[in-house]
Amino acid sequence: MVEYGHAVGQGSGAGGSGAGGGSVDVGADVAGFVSDAVGRISALPPEALLLIAAAILAGLFFLRRAF
Repeated sequence: MVEYGHAVGQGSGAGGSGAGGGSVDVGADVAGFVSDAVGRISALPPEALLLIAAAILAGLFFLRRAF
């Protein structure tokens, strides 16, 4: 499929190792990560959100005192 422009995205498949190249879309990976994180955080109960916020504030306070 080289003549149709598929050589870069799908790899050559030579060698029989089964580890052909594939396209890597970093932007889509980052967008998926952010979307998953927002979905998980929005599904947490309010008590867990308060606990996470308190842990973040305590960590920032500790870093301020340590450095």
